[in-house]
Amino acid sequence: MAPTKAVVADDHLALPAGGKNTPLTNTIPISNVQTDIYGLEIWEGTLPIIDLGGLHGPRRSDTIKQLGHACQHYGGFMLKNHGISERLLNDIMSKAREFFHLPEEERMKLYSPDPTSLIRLATGFKDDNQNVFVSRESLKFHCHPIENYVNLWPTNPPSYREVVSEYCVAAKRAEITLLEAVFEGLGMERKSIDQILDNHGQYASLNYYPTCEKSNLGLTFGLRGHTDPTILTMLLPDEVPGLEILQNGDWVPVKPIPNTLIVHVGDVLQGLSNCRYKSLLHRVIVNSEKERLSIASYCYPSNDTQMGPPKELIDDDHPLIYKDYTYEEFYTTMWKQRLPDATRLDAFKVSAA
Repeated sequence: MAPTKAVVADDHLALPAGGKNTPLTNTIPISNVQTDIYGLEIWEGTLPIIDLGGLHGPRRSDTIKQLGHACQHYGGFMLKNHGISERLLNDIMSKAREFFHLPEEERMKLYSPDPTSLIRLATGFKDDNQNVFVSRESLKFHCHPIENYVNLWPTNPPSYREVVSEYCVAAKRAEITLLEAVFEGLGMERKSIDQILDNHGQYASLNYYPTCEKSNLGLTFGLRGHTDPTILTMLLPDEVPGLEILQNGDWVPVKPIPNTLIVHVGDVLQGLSNCRYKSLLHRVIVNSEKERLSIASYCYPSNDTQMGPPKELIDDDHPLIYKDYTYEEFYTTMWKQRLPDATRLDAFKVSAA
C-alpha cells in the first residue's frame, strides 16, 4: 500500500492569532516553579510539568488526572522522564545543526513548495499583508512507519538517517504512551482509542531560526501565532529561548528545561475531545545573538479516520459540538479555503451543518 500523505503544516498558513498588540520582545515577570489549584507544578508561570514515568506504577491514576488538567486548562505541558535518552536528544540536536550548516546549495536540493511532499525543505518568506518576515528553515518529513520513508531522507550529513530514525522511533513510543493516557483520561472507550492509535501517522520537522539584526527584530518572526493541525505535537527545543504561548491575552515566553519536551494539544485533539481540550496558540520569536534549533514530532490520524467526538464524550453537560469528518476532509478544507487557525474546526461544527 502506498504511504499515506498528509499536509505538513506550513508557515504561510500560520496567521497572527490572538493577543494584544504586544511587541515581539515582550516578556512578563515570571518565577521558577509554582503549584496551581490542581496541584500541578507550573514551570515559570507558563506550562505544567508532567512526569511521564508516573504512568508506570501506583501514580498512574494521578498522572492521568494531571494530564487531563494540563490539556484542559493550559493546552500543553512540559514532559520529563519521557523515555528518550539524553544521549539521543543530544545526537538529534547535533545532527540537525550539522544539516543546517551545510552549504545552501546542498540544503536546497530538498526544497519543495508542495505541502504534500513526503520530505521537503521550507524556507522563510515575506508576508506583505502583515508587513513582517518569517525567518526560518524547516526540513519536514514523514517518518511512520519508518521503513516507508527513510530511503527518501538525505545522506548528508553522515549518519543522518541512522540518528533521525532512532529519534523518530523513540518519539513515537513516547507519543503512544502519552496518547493512551490522554484518551483514557478523557473517558474514551477502548474501541475508540484503538481506532485512532491503530491508524495514525507521524511526521517530523527540524527547525532552524537564524539570528536577526537588531534593527529588524520588531518586523521578524521565527513563526507566527498558530495552532497545530495535529493530535499532539512533541517539541524538543535547544537551550535558546524563543517559543511563546498565548495566555490571558499576552504572549508568554516558555524557557527550555534541559532534556524536557514541550507538548502541544493540536486541533484534532480539540475536536476529538468535543472541545474539552483546546489547541495551544504559540509562536516563535527570533533574537540578534544566537541561532535557535528545535525538533518537532507531530502525531496525526490516518486520512480516513472519523474525527468527530466519540459517543462516550457526549452528554447533557457536553452536547455534540463537531459532526463526523475525516482527517482528509479537515486538512483539505484547511488548505483549499486558507482557513486561519481559529476557524479551522468551525466548518465541522454541528451548527455549520
